Amino acid sequence: MNEIIFQTENITKSYKQVHVLDHVNMTVKRGEIYGLIGENGAGKTTLIRLLTGLAKPTSGTLRLFGCQGKTIAAQRSRMGCIIEGPSLYPEMTAMENLEVQRRQRGIPGKESLDHVLALVNLNQAGKKKVKNFSLGMRQRLALAIALLGTPEFLVLDEPINGLDPVGILELRNLLKNLNKERGITILISSHILSELNQLATCYGIMSHGKLLQEIDAQELEKRCQKHLFLKVSDTAKTASLLEVEMHTNNFRVLPDHSICLYDYLEKPDLISAMLGRNDITLYQLTCKGEDLESYYMKVISGEKQCEII
Repeated sequence: MNEIIFQTENITKSYKQVHVLDHVNMTVKRGEIYGLIGENGAGKTTLIRLLTGLAKPTSGTLRLFGCQGKTIAAQRSRMGCIIEGPSLYPEMTAMENLEVQRRQRGIPGKESLDHVLALVNLNQAGKKKVKNFSLGMRQRLALAIALLGTPEFLVLDEPINGLDPVGILELRNLLKNLNKERGITILISSHILSELNQLATCYGIMSHGKLLQEIDAQELEKRCQKHLFLKVSDTAKTASLLEVEMHTNNFRVLPDHSICLYDYLEKPDLISAMLGRNDITLYQLTCKGEDLESYYMKVISGEKQCEII
């Protein structure tokens, strides 16, 4: 079983009796890139503020590296964070910004500064002041600050907001490398679902302070993969004919005896004709499948699973 890095049990945060977070149960395991998705105001940033100690829960339990209560504070040194935009000194260089952060956090050794600058591809910035950086460069510098002290767990709140396509691609590739090559577990919140879909290994879907669903990327792909959806009079015979006549086993028979066929997407007429030749009644034949955005919209509208439509 994978080690649990971060976990909440019935976490609630209220302001003036309004639940910003409402009994959230969430689990982030070591090695994951956990995509926390939801509309603005869903509670993503509030949850991250609780995780990082910038706010306290009204009720519930929060665990970090297996610790909770007063012992959790010491575990936060094993994290790196970017929350609500990078806090940088505009009149300083990238190296000078890093040095300030290193001293404030008591991290030994200046050699770590060159290392993290190279890691985020800012080692050529030289004496250029941060006020003259592009937004992408600022985000990479903020990430370099978060990486000081070699964290095991990286927490990023809306890190791609405002980035151009090149900046988004650079950040995506960097995060993937940090996860795969250095084994850093990442929690990243965003409402840009198309980007998270290329990065996350699992997802938590939030809306109006509730965590509606946790799902890994493989299961999401299964639920949302494009396919032909068949309802027929004889499921077993149809399955056999698909293998023998249509030369495919790329299909699933669902518990309700419907069939999801992942081939012949552009040629449903061939499937219909084959069924007719073999005296099988076809009740329904439709092309289905979704992307992360449409799946998310279904979940927040009250559906607990991705209905295949």
